[in-house]
Amino acid sequence: MSDGADSSSLARPRPPSAAAAHPDLVIPTLGELFLGFFKITMSGFGGVLAFARREFVITRRWMTPDEFNDLFALCQFLPGPNIVNLSIIYGVRLYGVRGAAAALVGLLGPPVLLMIGAGMAYTRYGELPLFRNGLTGLAAAAAGLLIATAVQMAEPLLRKERSLQLAVAIVTFAAIGVLEWPMLTVLLVMVPISVALAWWRRA
Repeated sequence: MSDGADSSSLARPRPPSAAAAHPDLVIPTLGELFLGFFKITMSGFGGVLAFARREFVITRRWMTPDEFNDLFALCQFLPGPNIVNLSIIYGVRLYGVRGAAAALVGLLGPPVLLMIGAGMAYTRYGELPLFRNGLTGLAAAAAGLLIATAVQMAEPLLRKERSLQLAVAIVTFAAIGVLEWPMLTVLLVMVPISVALAWWRRA
C-alpha cells in the first residue's frame, strides 16, 4: 500500500453504515467536525436543533434525514442536553474520543464565553424595558424554529412503511402534549412498544 493511501486512511475514519449505504454522504475530518459544531452553536440563537439538522443533513450532507432522526431520538432519551449528546455520539462514531472532544469543544466553547459576557450585560441592563422586550422577541422566534424543525423531522415518518412509527409519535404527543400525562410514565410505556414494533417490522 502506498504512503499516500496510508495518510489518507489516517485522515478520515472508516465510514459508518449510513455512509456506506449512501455514497453521496460526506465523512468530515476532525477539523470539519469541530467547525461544523462551531458554526451551529454560533448560529443557534434560541437553541441549535434547527440549525444542526439543516447544517448536517442539508448543507454538509453528513447524515441522512432518517439517521439524524434516529440519532436524535437516542439523544432525546438519554440524560443531558440533546445536542450535547448528539455531538458526543456522532464524534465517537467517527473518531472515538478525539472526535467527541472536537465536536464537544466546537459546540460548547463559544457559548461558554458568550454567556459569561451575556450574564454581565444582563446584570447591568436586564431591567431596561428595551432589553426585556428583545428577549421576548427572541423567545417567539426560537419557538417558531423549533416547530419548523419538528415538521421537517416528521417528514420521513409520513412514508407508508413508517406508518407504525408515525402512530407511536402521534400517541406520544397526545399523551404528553394534550392529556398532560407524566412524561416518564408515557416513555416507560411507549418506548418498549416502539422498540417492539421496530423489531417486528425488520423480522
